[in-house]
Amino acid sequence: MIHSPYFVPIAWTLGIILVLLLLIAVGWRNRKRRQSGVPAPFQDFADTEVARFEGMYVATTRGEDWLDRIAVHQLGVRTNADLVIGERGVHFMRAGARAVHVPFAALTRVNRASGMAGKFVEDNGLVITGWVKDDFDFDTGFRPRYHADNAKIYQMLASHLDDAADQETN
Repeated sequence: MIHSPYFVPIAWTLGIILVLLLLIAVGWRNRKRRQSGVPAPFQDFADTEVARFEGMYVATTRGEDWLDRIAVHQLGVRTNADLVIGERGVHFMRAGARAVHVPFAALTRVNRASGMAGKFVEDNGLVITGWVKDDFDFDTGFRPRYHADNAKIYQMLASHLDDAADQETN
């Protein structure tokens, strides 16, 4: 038997931490079950790289609901990533998780925000890319490593929204 005055408080603390971790795991599993109808992201497609930006893939959430993180298809996993803008789409090349590919035809909006799903930064520090697949609306957040890249990414993606609008009117 251990006769340390710290044994009982340490045992209680470890027990509480274990219970909290178990509750987090159960909550994440239940979220994945509730989101089983969320479509898988687009498959990789041939594209020519136009620009590449280092940063962090923050998360993908339900469209315009910046707190509803998508847990299925690894879309809720925050990782370091490169955002690659190609001639046909945008690609989030994530470290340790599957890449997310979005053709420009699926883009619905681009904006900047200060936070989403557990990541909050300075004003307009995140670039949020809105896209649709199978009538499901997604928002994907990216935090550029270098502040100057934020405006470049926003302008490049917004220009593709303008191109899509021009094609619809012609």
